[in-house]
Amino acid sequence: MAKVVILGAGISGHVAASHLRRKLGKEHKVVVVSPNGNYQWVPSNIWVGIGRMKPKDLLFPLAPLYKKKGIGFIRGKAVTFHPEGDTENSSPYVNIEYVLGEDKGKREKVTYDYLINATGPRLAFNLTEGLLPATNKAYSVCTYDHAEHAWKGLQELIVSMKKGQKVKILIGTGHAKATCQGAAFEYILNVEQELRRHKVRDMAEITWIANEHKLGDFGMDGMLLTYGSNIMKSNEMVEMIFEDRGIKWILGAGVHKIEDGVAHYENLEGEYKSEDYDFAMLIPAFTGHGFKAYNKDNDDITEKLFKGFMIVDADYTAKPYEQWSVQDWPETYQNPSYANIFAPGIAFAPPHAISKPRVSKNGTAISPSPPRTGMPSGITAKLVADNIIDLIQGKSKELHHKGSMGNMGAACIASAGYGMTSGSGVSITTYPIVPDFKKYPDTHGRKLGKTFGEIGLAGHWLKLALHYAFLYKAKMKPFWWLIPE
Repeated sequence: MAKVVILGAGISGHVAASHLRRKLGKEHKVVVVSPNGNYQWVPSNIWVGIGRMKPKDLLFPLAPLYKKKGIGFIRGKAVTFHPEGDTENSSPYVNIEYVLGEDKGKREKVTYDYLINATGPRLAFNLTEGLLPATNKAYSVCTYDHAEHAWKGLQELIVSMKKGQKVKILIGTGHAKATCQGAAFEYILNVEQELRRHKVRDMAEITWIANEHKLGDFGMDGMLLTYGSNIMKSNEMVEMIFEDRGIKWILGAGVHKIEDGVAHYENLEGEYKSEDYDFAMLIPAFTGHGFKAYNKDNDDITEKLFKGFMIVDADYTAKPYEQWSVQDWPETYQNPSYANIFAPGIAFAPPHAISKPRVSKNGTAISPSPPRTGMPSGITAKLVADNIIDLIQGKSKELHHKGSMGNMGAACIASAGYGMTSGSGVSITTYPIVPDFKKYPDTHGRKLGKTFGEIGLAGHWLKLALHYAFLYKAKMKPFWWLIPE
């Protein structure tokens, strides 16, 4: 009998648990540890943030589903890792801390044969002074409750606009190294469309602020893509979208302090500036959770497991940007020191950024961190689960299921306004995610035909269809596994 413990019940953790439970016999245990009792379809938080969906429309409780499917569930959070056990017990374990009820604060050793770290990122609002959800007129859409607060703030703003007050809206990244520009991009388009629906668009000045060097970077160094019968750069497409909607932009901005209605930032020229606003939605920095790891003698071995996020089969050698390669990126998401530990999705430490690193004239790094959300999280979680299944079933000692972001494509469908007849969506597909300049030297490291963009109502329909399809899949309803990651 084998026991697989999964830390986290987001996209990566839930996907891994679902596939493990479906394919492993009942004699094997699958246990999920998560401080959150709900599963949420994160991409739809955007619609909660404009009041077009409620949190109940994109979440469901995990405990009843896991009980029905035979998956163990612990409401707790990982605290320390002990991959060699300790002097009393040689079984590897994770120290978890309960977060609810009479056992809140109590710690317990959860042993495992295989461990999947799918804890994702820590939302590091604290790295930007004054940036806290629903304070200082600044909001977030990173979780469903954050998004609900954002809608409340936006709703109040719309009421004041209808009374004749002109306002300034600021949306983008709230840290010099933030990632997830796609979520902010999607939100700014939805907010702009929502103001039109309420007939107050003329009362608002909307500005995009981001650490991107150019529009459409998205933490992936931009793209050369096919757009209809044309070929254009992603920054040209986003410029066209923003200009069409009257959205201004500030680029190369490292936001470092938020006051009530004022965002302070440094730009790549080394200038310190500020931007006033009446409503802001700023994506925070993402960091690791600060886990510690110890060997059987209780010596600190954190550096064997973590480099901020978890160390996997990547090449972490420090080298100049010109020497970065797709070969640096992991394929199995297995920790090199402990072969029974894996980290898919956002939980793994990337070997380097995807966008060219840039620093201000003051020496401040202002450039996006690499994105690993959404589709890559699901794909990497499934391949990790399949490798563990093979190991447990004795099919092979080698890991045959592989998938590097250097040979993996991703599709991003950004809602640009909710509505079955008036909605819109920006669909961007890129292959590969990490540009391969050797294989595609003339097309910015990516393959044309597989890297393309489209804008229109069909994109909104597809985004809405995926909302329902992936919730169906997450609830493990009949034949859920036929829906791809």
